[in-house]
Formats: sequence, structure tokens, C-alpha cells
Amino acid sequence: MINIRLANEKDLSTVEQLAREIWPVAYDGIVPPQQLDYMLDLIYNNEALRNQLLVQQHTFLMVEQDGKPVGFAAYSTVAPGVSKLHKLYVHQSTQGQGLGKKLVDHIIAQLQQGSFHTLRLNVNRYNKARFFYEKLGFIIMKEEDVDIGSGYFMIDYVMEKKL
Repeated sequence: MINIRLANEKDLSTVEQLAREIWPVAYDGIVPPQQLDYMLDLIYNNEALRNQLLVQQHTFLMVEQDGKPVGFAAYSTVAPGVSKLHKLYVHQSTQGQGLGKKLVDHIIAQLQQGSFHTLRLNVNRYNKARFFYEKLGFIIMKEEDVDIGSGYFMIDYVMEKKL
């Protein structure tokens, strides 16, 4: 059974653990190992996750399969009517089961209850997840290179879907 629920502060250590299991597989051959470690330490340490949840007001979701956490997502309002999907990751052991699509559908259903008209995200230009998002109706709007410090950049597409 699949369950999608709001995550809270107690779930942040699970989010970090999942990210540390998922990212090395998701970004293998795309992001060098040193940059991967740097990004995980920067974005997924407990203090950073707490800041995203409590200060930046990101809505975190956990997806569970048979009671076991297997993925997560996070999104927030970035402009009037625009929400940004900051994170969406599903454990490789459960990929291909439609969990990512269920997470996106869940987020869109939540946003449509408000006054949102656009869901935006960044995806690495070399990540095959881009095709997943295109299949869900997202369109590439532009390329963006994000300086994340220590000489590292995220080489992304900015994609959007009208709701």
C-alpha cells in the first residue's frame, strides 16, 4: 500500500538518509563524487533541512510503501501563483512503480486547491528525470547554472507546468 503524507521535523533524518541512498545512484556519471558529497552535506544536513521546513516554509512529503519510507518531495511558494518543486526523489528499489507520478499528482492537487497556476522545478540537464517531467507535461523554459559554492555549479533546466 502507498501512502503520501506531510512530513514533519521528526522525518528530516529519514529524508537525509533517503537522499544519501538515492543520490549516488541518481547522479552516477552526471555529478562527480566530490560535488555529490558537497551537495548532500550542504542541502541535506539536519540544520539545512530544518531551515527549509521551518524558515523557508517548504512543504515536505514522505511517500511510504507498506509503512516503509521510500521517497520524499518538497515544494514551496516562490511567487504569487507559482510553486517550486525543490525535491522529488524515490528510492531506486521502487522506481518504475509510479510513485514519482503519484507525488507530483498529489502536489498538483494540493496547489489547485489554492490560487496556483504554475509548478516550476530545476532538473540537471543530464539527468534522465527530465524525460519523466516532460511526460508529465512540464516544458523546458530555460537553462540555468546555479553557483552552489566551492567552485561547484548545478547545470539545470528550469521546467514549468501550467496547472
